[in-house]
Amino acid sequence: MSPPDCYCTEYGGRHPHAILFNILSQKETNDLRNWDYYTTSHNCHCEQRRLVCLRNPESTCQAASAVLVKTVRFMKSLPSFHHLPRGDQTLLLRSCWVPLFILGLAQERIAFEVMDLPANSILRKILLNDQESHSERETEDCPPTLAGVHNLKLCLNKLLSLDLSPKEYAYLKGALLFNPEIRGLRSTTLIEGLQKEALRVLQEVIHTLYPNNRDRFTQILLTASSLQTIAKSLVSELFFRPIIGQMDLLELLNEILFTK
Repeated sequence: MSPPDCYCTEYGGRHPHAILFNILSQKETNDLRNWDYYTTSHNCHCEQRRLVCLRNPESTCQAASAVLVKTVRFMKSLPSFHHLPRGDQTLLLRSCWVPLFILGLAQERIAFEVMDLPANSILRKILLNDQESHSERETEDCPPTLAGVHNLKLCLNKLLSLDLSPKEYAYLKGALLFNPEIRGLRSTTLIEGLQKEALRVLQEVIHTLYPNNRDRFTQILLTASSLQTIAKSLVSELFFRPIIGQMDLLELLNEILFTK
């Protein structure tokens, strides 16, 4: 699959629709323009389409795997999630594991570096061959690009700059997990209520910790909304393809979720 004409088009046109993001103000566009040095030096990342891989895959993949396991265990630990129909649990997992995983990376302060993917790399062949043999997934699966990694690091840096407390992380994860806008859910009303409750408690925690900071709640939600721009394929191919090969990552996540 050929890359998009412009990185800005690829990521700029995505707008989440969940309750979590509908309450945000119109200043989101202006705030996003100020993020990180990646956006200050270039308005367009078309030159960053080159393929990349982790510089230290052994240590980074191990750390990322630990974060992913913690992410799924967080879901399992919530009684409100555990009592949802199994189909709803699967849909929420499929839709929300990436933003929750990125929150975990930030919370654990996992650092990583990338380098150009060698032309003769076995990993490169696996990624490209996997694309060609799974044409129905072409819209989702693609090798990691430098532009995609820049976008991921931009989000991580913004999260780190907020210096979230453990409670803020926990309730923000809950608000992202219980997304009533996901198609196919049976318990939409219940899940909507759970998201509203997570947002309410998050706001209370912020007011307790930062009574004089009226903008923090909005800042956190703006940052959370940016996580929706991170493609599942980027995360899975960058952090997990080197260790799972052509295995289906979602199948592995389902096993973790539903194994006692």
